[in-house]
Amino acid sequence: MAGPSRRMLLSPPLSRCIRRISSSLEPFEPPPAVTPRRVVVTGLGMVTPLGCGVETTWKRLIDGECGIRAITPEDLKMNNFDGETRLHTFEQLTSKVAATVPRGTNQGEFNEELWLNSKEHRSIARFIGYALCAADEALRDANWLPTEQEQKEMTGVSIGGGTGSISDILDAAQMICEKRLRRLSPFFIPRILINMASGHVSMKYGFQGPNHAAVTACATGAHSIGDAARMIQFGDANVMVAGGTESSIDALSIAGFCRSRALTTKYNSCPEESSRPFDCGRDGFVIGEGSGAIVLEELEHAKKRGAKIYAEFRGYGMSGDAYHITQPHGDGKGAILAMTRALKQSNVHANQVDYVNAHATSTPLGDAVEAKAIKTIFSDHASSGALALSSTKGAIGHLLGAAGAVEAIFAVLAIHKGIAPLTLNLTKPDPVFTDDFMPLTVSKEMLVRAAMSNSFGFGGTNTSLLFTSAP
Repeated sequence: MAGPSRRMLLSPPLSRCIRRISSSLEPFEPPPAVTPRRVVVTGLGMVTPLGCGVETTWKRLIDGECGIRAITPEDLKMNNFDGETRLHTFEQLTSKVAATVPRGTNQGEFNEELWLNSKEHRSIARFIGYALCAADEALRDANWLPTEQEQKEMTGVSIGGGTGSISDILDAAQMICEKRLRRLSPFFIPRILINMASGHVSMKYGFQGPNHAAVTACATGAHSIGDAARMIQFGDANVMVAGGTESSIDALSIAGFCRSRALTTKYNSCPEESSRPFDCGRDGFVIGEGSGAIVLEELEHAKKRGAKIYAEFRGYGMSGDAYHITQPHGDGKGAILAMTRALKQSNVHANQVDYVNAHATSTPLGDAVEAKAIKTIFSDHASSGALALSSTKGAIGHLLGAAGAVEAIFAVLAIHKGIAPLTLNLTKPDPVFTDDFMPLTVSKEMLVRAAMSNSFGFGGTNTSLLFTSAP
């Protein structure tokens, strides 16, 4: 007698199970096609060494004022140390200038009582307070304080920082040395985490969209803005508060940069002349502090609610030097790649760019390498004098993790207000500049339809952002 067939041996439940397994092994459907959405700038906020607020900072920048001053032992934030140690530490520092945020209760000053010193703010370090202040100005400028749940769910935050709160870490280390660890604040960890700036902004306004924090040294602010724009383009959010923040004017941060020979040392007696991007007399950067926040929004969303549009975000170029922990390669290839990619993504030709806010920090090597890279990218457009170029760090120093955000705002304002800001302290330009390829030494009223902002950081990370006039 013939044996039972395979079909007869399989019970009905087993047959159904095999069919389900077979069906589950079929390829997945491809993900939905995504058409990148257009992104615009609808709000701006700043805390800088030139003042608290966009209008205060911009006016002083354009007028050629400087936010750099000599530091004192009190600036080192060593309150838990004895006076002798504080004074000895101060004397050991080779650089004694910094770009500090003006503090007080007057117009244009950072109000510490409002942002740092209330009982609710025990978990808020200074870099977080700067971010909260800048974000608040940007959101109010954009008139975007949503109350509906759906709007909050489609609003996100992308604010990064360079180093967090080093002064809190120094205080904690001192407690260990003095065997007082039980007195360590329970808020110590939340105060030093860099993503807490983004977290606090999200919590304050109830934003439940992406909550993101880039940490890419001096390119942080630019990366945070570029990442936020892509989140909107991809559909993760309709509105993003983006930028960078930093508060590194303390003993350990200054000492660390001094030891790496990154800071200026020749101008301790004349601080306002110490940051001199592209000048032959430059010898290092001036450490600065502050925050920049920008409200990015999907174009149709902004138009539907009648928002004021400053500019359109068009390009985000990134690259890596793959060369050295702090120095760029002499050929400037990293900067060239970042600018090239920003132009390609934006569909804007190099000769259509009117203004470049350079990263130039006032270091001998970095400034020259970037200038050569800009000349390579913009070629005849640069050498003809048609391209306006400047580094605003002569006025505000180097804000590290906040630099890219603050300088992106300067690029946006150049478009919106039709003024390209000057480079302060440029008296003897580097030999790389010739003929009409020369940084601005006075602010220039001009039509700016497209502006680029460069940011480069330790580790060889490079970013270029491109903005165009409002659509």
